[in-house]
Amino acid sequence: MNAFFRIVLILVTGGFFSGSAILAQIPGAHVSVKVAVPESYQRKPFDRERELKVPEGAKISVLARIEKARFLAVSPEGDVLVSQPSSGKVLFIKQSGPSEHKVYELINGLRLPHGMVFHGVGSKIYLYISQSNRISRFIYSNDSIGRANEEIVVSNLPDRSSPGLGGAYGHELKNIAIGPDEKLYVDIASATNADPADTRSDPVRCAIYQYDLDGKNRKLFATGIRNAEGLAFLPGTDELWAVVNERDDIRYPFDGKRGEHSASDYGRVMRWYVDDHPPDEFIHVKEGANYGWPFANPNPDKGLDHMPFDPDYDTNRNWSRFPENSFTRIDKGIPAHSAPLGFSFLQTTRVPFPYRNGAVVALHGSWDRSRKTGYKIIFFPWLPSGEPGAQVDLVTGWLDDETQRIWGRPVDIVPDMEGNLLISDDYSGTIYKLSLGH
Repeated sequence: MNAFFRIVLILVTGGFFSGSAILAQIPGAHVSVKVAVPESYQRKPFDRERELKVPEGAKISVLARIEKARFLAVSPEGDVLVSQPSSGKVLFIKQSGPSEHKVYELINGLRLPHGMVFHGVGSKIYLYISQSNRISRFIYSNDSIGRANEEIVVSNLPDRSSPGLGGAYGHELKNIAIGPDEKLYVDIASATNADPADTRSDPVRCAIYQYDLDGKNRKLFATGIRNAEGLAFLPGTDELWAVVNERDDIRYPFDGKRGEHSASDYGRVMRWYVDDHPPDEFIHVKEGANYGWPFANPNPDKGLDHMPFDPDYDTNRNWSRFPENSFTRIDKGIPAHSAPLGFSFLQTTRVPFPYRNGAVVALHGSWDRSRKTGYKIIFFPWLPSGEPGAQVDLVTGWLDDETQRIWGRPVDIVPDMEGNLLISDDYSGTIYKLSLGH
């Protein structure tokens, strides 16, 4: 770490820098570098040279090629686990020891596996895996687990096979976290775009639930969360944070003239409005809070911090069912339709300063927008106030802004034991390793 960043670190941790000054010290993605690709992985899209924009001094390479790779976890030995919901498998990239980075099958026969968390209970190390209809844990030992020691800790979670859903469930992949309180937190996302039926189900399908580590004592922790993807606790605190995918095809909710827009737009799906509304979300998930969906939507028109709500035209027209003060404001907005999926805090990792005091988020990218957005890795510096600062691009280039063509879609991002960041991409079937330099 150079002397400049040592000074920045001292001043920041000493509390002398404002939020804007901290942000000014975070190098963004502005240098194009060639993606280093081993010869055995040089198939489409790496059948030709590819470049990504990263901070100056950073390097990015292909660690492995895994079709439809989703969420990641790093084992106690430093190896990499990759969930593959499409095949029902969790795969394993061995990084520890003097071996090539080969891909092995760790376990199969799962039902849409997604989130994974390692956690010690007594003398045992468990790997918790979220499936679409349950949460299982497996005793983990010597880089292996077996179906014989699967313990189902939470059962009967809703997915497309559940009665009453007609075989349709828009967000059935589950995501999990384990807190410093030794509790298990599970996201149960909505089955729909914006249907109040999800708020009346059991379990509620727009919520985060809390369980004991063995699945007992279910508690509804927070609601009004359409589709929480990444879940993580801010290191050194009991604060659960989540990134959230908000609704699509929103109708214009104002019945009077607002600026250049007249009452004739009321209740219509207007592309100019849908493009930027509602924003996706980065929230501190507080016990007992309701974050609005599907009855209210955060309005980003005056900034992305602690946004006021607008009533949802389809479900809460003119605040007819629930007033705005029924809901907890969103801590930080992410541009609409960016589709944030995995995220990680970096405070207790070996990534270099100044990135160590912040969070990284993978944006999978948009579909409900006239021009694409997302398709990148972003960074939120953490402010002395205990909140995320302004979004900074960390890795870009999977989307060509001019042609609107894409060749990759980031899903998850996690730090490894050496201070690199691992990125999964389910569009190209790639696991990348990003080294930010020291």
